[in-house]
Amino acid sequence: MRFSTGAVISKLRPKTDNDTLGGRIWRARDALNLSAKDLANQLGVRVDTIAAWERDRSEPRTNRLFMLAGILGVTPAWLIAGIGDAPKDDLSEPVSLRLRDQLAAIRKTHEESGKAILALEVELARVLQDIH
Repeated sequence: MRFSTGAVISKLRPKTDNDTLGGRIWRARDALNLSAKDLANQLGVRVDTIAAWERDRSEPRTNRLFMLAGILGVTPAWLIAGIGDAPKDDLSEPVSLRLRDQLAAIRKTHEESGKAILALEVELARVLQDIH
């Protein structure tokens, strides 16, 4: 049996992400539902700095890069070179499950609102009856 060296090497090569550093920063931040402002505050930088990194207009210094990886819950290797696993985001959960959960939350809010409206109507009726 013969093996192609290219096939063997491709199986040994780690999985890579072909996005840019800025794209990976944005995707990791988005996966955490973290605003640029919140990330900037945690890192001690300006929001403009985060925006410049995410647009590949500048790059974080090494110390910030490692802090960034820690805050975003990714490895520095993934952040720098796209080597390894990307962060999981909401898209990893089926859309139908997310929609069902959102619908359940809205129904619960609707039910609670209905009870609050009824209690307010009863109280208003009582107050108006006391006045007359």
